[in-house]
Amino acid sequence: METIEAYLERKHWELGLLNDCLRRRLDLARPQSAEEVVRSKFRITAALRAEHELHAWRATETAWSQTSDPASGPFEFSYDYQRADLTVRGPSFYDFDGGMTGTSVYTSSGMAAISAVLLASAQIVEKADILVLPGAYGETLELIRGLVRHLRFVALKLPLGDAFAPTSSPRILLLDSCSVAGVFEAVLRCDGSALDLLICDTTCFAGRSGRIRRVLSWARRYKIPLVLVRSHNKLDSLGAEYGRLGSAVFVNDDEHERGAAHSWTRLSAETRNAVRLLGGAALPAHFPPFVGSAAYWGLTKRRVAAILRNGRSMARYFAAEIPALSAELHYTHGLYVTLRGARPLDEASARQTAEDLSRDLRAEGFPIRHAGSFGFDFAATEWFHDAITDQYSVRVAVSDLATELWGDLTVAIARWWRAHQSAGGQG
Repeated sequence: METIEAYLERKHWELGLLNDCLRRRLDLARPQSAEEVVRSKFRITAALRAEHELHAWRATETAWSQTSDPASGPFEFSYDYQRADLTVRGPSFYDFDGGMTGTSVYTSSGMAAISAVLLASAQIVEKADILVLPGAYGETLELIRGLVRHLRFVALKLPLGDAFAPTSSPRILLLDSCSVAGVFEAVLRCDGSALDLLICDTTCFAGRSGRIRRVLSWARRYKIPLVLVRSHNKLDSLGAEYGRLGSAVFVNDDEHERGAAHSWTRLSAETRNAVRLLGGAALPAHFPPFVGSAAYWGLTKRRVAAILRNGRSMARYFAAEIPALSAELHYTHGLYVTLRGARPLDEASARQTAEDLSRDLRAEGFPIRHAGSFGFDFAATEWFHDAITDQYSVRVAVSDLATELWGDLTVAIARWWRAHQSAGGQG
């Protein structure tokens, strides 16, 4: 259990780490509430972005100045026109060990990263099956079904059985960190030797998560070429959502050739070319300058641990108090839960309900907002669509708050939801 005092002390250190990245530190008092933490954090990150633009004014889109030396904290960049050949030197967002390495291609968002990888795969295989597990990110599924026509969508269900057995078609497994609980464990118990490629979306796991290490180990055991795709403005920015940044990391890229009919060794180069053609290169200003230090990793670890602890507490409470109104309480990542209406929700009603819930509880003084994404210092509500079942619900993203404050907010959410989703109607 983390007290309010310990929480505010930890947040003071987070704000100090961000503030130290400024050439002119802001004069900020020690925070006295969660709301002060949120305001100060977003104020500092806005100042960091503004300072970056003022300092790097020569590093334009046309690369007109040969004297520019763009950088963001520990990250250094080189590129020509429109960043089509963007090269990044800096710390990894992952923790590779055991001799494993990776080739990173940075993009303007997580969706830009996975889009480039999937579209680039058409240069490697004419046709392939893409195996998708329950709970995969809805926009990724929409992308595959709508735009990646060379991949045949195959929805898997638990138990997996012989889902990974050899077939006549190349097989790509999409392993998504936002899947429902049990999916990761089920996959890692299977024989993956017949898979041709593994794409793991790590967005919902901390960069040094043990689950990512287990995926690395599983891919190595079965010699599966592995790509890690990620959106970095969720768990990598200390809750400030510093900027839109994504990446595709090709693990052990030079060692993935297995002598099979289809070689994936060219996928990183083809992905980089896809990023160029799609105009999806990353912006140097969006690389968080506070990443990489021991202090950063220590604070990130404590943040994620607090979110996971709060998530488990909320899931237990909702399961006991509003079980009939809980859609899904057990995602692999533990970062959010979803709530259903007494009557089926559509996108409009789910969106409005998320807005109403946040507005009413914020009026009571709780740190909650109607906002997309997750990993904030405030709870966030948003509409949620399950692309497999085509059902709508409201997502409640768990925040990094002191234990007692989070417990009070959990009770308030359940109370509000029960009152507004009674048998008489919704809203």
